[in-house]
Amino acid sequence: MNVHGTHYRTIWPDPHDPGIINIIDQRLLPHRFEIKPLHSVEDAHRAIREMMVRGAGLIGATAGYGMHLAAMTADDGQIREKLAEAASLLRSARPTAVNLAWAVRRVLAAAEELPTAAAIRQAAFAAASRIADEDAQFCQAIGQHGKQLLLERWEQKGRKTLNVLTHCNAGWLAFVDYGSATAPIYAARDEGIDLHVWVDETRPWNQGARLTCWELEQEKVPHTLITDNAGGHLMQQGLVDLVIVGSDRTTHTGDVANKIGTYLKALAARDNDIPFYVALPSSTFDWNLDNGSEIQIEQRSGEEITKISGLTEDGRMETIAITAASTRARNDGFDITPARLVTALITERGVVPPRAEAIHMLFADQCSSPEHHIR
Repeated sequence: MNVHGTHYRTIWPDPHDPGIINIIDQRLLPHRFEIKPLHSVEDAHRAIREMMVRGAGLIGATAGYGMHLAAMTADDGQIREKLAEAASLLRSARPTAVNLAWAVRRVLAAAEELPTAAAIRQAAFAAASRIADEDAQFCQAIGQHGKQLLLERWEQKGRKTLNVLTHCNAGWLAFVDYGSATAPIYAARDEGIDLHVWVDETRPWNQGARLTCWELEQEKVPHTLITDNAGGHLMQQGLVDLVIVGSDRTTHTGDVANKIGTYLKALAARDNDIPFYVALPSSTFDWNLDNGSEIQIEQRSGEEITKISGLTEDGRMETIAITAASTRARNDGFDITPARLVTALITERGVVPPRAEAIHMLFADQCSSPEHHIR
């Protein structure tokens, strides 16, 4: 991803100090682009919990590097105990995104049974780095597979402007690079496909308005911001050709947990005979769950609904109340889109129908592996 012409990942080790992991503080975007250093597992936990970083892939990468920081700061004699404590702390940060526990488990497995603290530290860093590198590689592959779907739809339209609708931010900022839902958009743009993106604002955190619009602007992709409630209307007017969203957790049967409001977009797409695609790397599959109703939905503070933050005319970041002080609010962070409403899943290995038998065939090595059957 380019920021003012310079390539960045969303998370990276400091080239001069392996005890520092750098992130982009996403709470300040699009008004300020600030890099924040993480020095400890507590810093990593706070970054995930307070949404300095967010999105399935980036949460996983941050958790992996958080385990590395725990190993770096632990005394030799307590390193295994500190890693176990770090794993528990990180898992508590946000419950819905499966990548978090997956990354923690992967680092623990890499460090298991190693004879020395030095070997454990080396293994933890290597595992965390592999998680980040694979995330970027998988998203790039998702882009290439998804590009074909956009190309086919564009050809069906007689090469007229292709209108893509997306919800929340499943872009570069939600992963280490490229993004999931945005990767096919960037790949299609590079292929010369004429496209335009409708961006849902995605209340209450406004990840679409603040982050996706900012990303698309940096990449010079034509886009228009819309209210969350406008998508169905635009579909009825024939102004949406396909929908692409991301996922924070997808069951092995194809049910999708994604940012609240995704389910309504899927219903509107089905009613208007519009393809509804979900883009995700395989690390986002939960091989233990048969039904999306079993996914724990994160309950966040009601203040995210009753208050809003932004930039004042004199350049200050400020938070204001938009409701009466006595107003109560319920803030479910995600909803479940059942597999029956999903046209297909776009993964790093290809496009697959949202059915267990098809998913299992494509990922036979993963769904049958014992290490993936640990909650």
